[in-house]
Amino acid sequence: MSDNLHQLRCFGCGARISGAEAQPDFRCAACGDLFEVEYPGWLERHGHDRPNPGALKWLWRERRCSSESLDNSGVWRFRELLPILENFGHAITLREGNTPLYHLTRAANTLGIDQLYAKHQGLNPSGSFKDTGMTAALSVAKERGFEWVACASTGNTSASMAAYAARAGLRSLVLIPEGKIAWGKLAQAMDYGAVTCQLQTDFDGCVRVLAEIVRIAPVYLLNSVNPYRLEGQKTPAFEIAEAFDWVIPDHVIVPGGNLANSSALGKGFRELVELGLVARMPRISVIQAAGANPLVRSLAETHGASLTSLEAHTRASAIRIGNPASWRKAVRVIQETCGWCLDVTEAEIAIAKAELGAEGLGCEPASAVTLAGLKKLRASAKIGAADSVVLILTGHTLKDANYTIDFHRGSLLSEPEAEGREAEIDALRRDAHAVDATPQAVLSAVKGLSR
Repeated sequence: MSDNLHQLRCFGCGARISGAEAQPDFRCAACGDLFEVEYPGWLERHGHDRPNPGALKWLWRERRCSSESLDNSGVWRFRELLPILENFGHAITLREGNTPLYHLTRAANTLGIDQLYAKHQGLNPSGSFKDTGMTAALSVAKERGFEWVACASTGNTSASMAAYAARAGLRSLVLIPEGKIAWGKLAQAMDYGAVTCQLQTDFDGCVRVLAEIVRIAPVYLLNSVNPYRLEGQKTPAFEIAEAFDWVIPDHVIVPGGNLANSSALGKGFRELVELGLVARMPRISVIQAAGANPLVRSLAETHGASLTSLEAHTRASAIRIGNPASWRKAVRVIQETCGWCLDVTEAEIAIAKAELGAEGLGCEPASAVTLAGLKKLRASAKIGAADSVVLILTGHTLKDANYTIDFHRGSLLSEPEAEGREAEIDALRRDAHAVDATPQAVLSAVKGLSR
């Protein structure tokens, strides 16, 4: 079924191949660029032959009441828009997706934006947005008979891949940069049975090593260069549209690391427009850390025509990437939707993360760049008070608990990083206090801290 309904199109030269013809590293043999999954049948259908938007919306909502595991998945619930498997019974699911959309009441009041929401992808089974893509790509690997899957990772991809591989009965190989991964994420990969190798290099070096491995061994690559990953990762766009009763919000703001997520969400919204399910796309903006901002520099220096890799430095480890694979796709989405791309400092990330925590929404530091970026967009009047805004939170707060503890203990930021923001930071810190084991001592501490 799938080979008849989908094909892969090179983002660079436009060459089209079947899924089975893809090289092990998912690079185009002609130009070396990445592929996208496309569905030529959609473009060929007209009038009554095209899917009925009203019927699809009704079907997807009804599936949420189903007891079937495939219907309970926020990815496979939309399977009419993901015909990538020969048999949907082969799908490997942990009931990912269907993540909540929270109204950010405090931030909305502070910024003067009534319609401010957070789509918390950190509430997926392994704690990050990667699960939506992993269920799709790993299901393809399983269906095509692979026994080993592999990824290079800054943490979240390894945790997600290992979990889904374990569920599917496959072996998994993880390459991570030594000393540059949050232990909470590494612990997950170990717990789910992955063979984990720490390499004395950065994330981009791990990617290069893995690209060589998949060319000489029967191992299926599950990094975001795999176009089936992006098919799963586009489905939060469907969930956002559904939550807004199919009236698209004005802005969606996404963290920028390897840049596949912004690309995937753009693809999802674009397909909804093509199928007549929504009227337009939102502006999609990408926020990077100032120490890991190759896309920001690319757009500023060459309007996205080229990108120069850099050595990335940020405590937001999930986006500590200096040579993002999907940068061309991200440029297209930003320019197509008239979005923006900017960077934020380490202090701005830490403050935004604590502010989200104060709303009861813990997230990993990479997620908090979205709120930090929104503040700048609001201050420059690029986002108005009447606009509706959705922030994508990509990972759970327990992914990097040490970051949170260090912030509240006052040991996260150096003096130069915190300069000028000390009062703001102190107002958000909530360290644990040592007191005597008596009710009077506890109540005295509470009284003193409440002043």
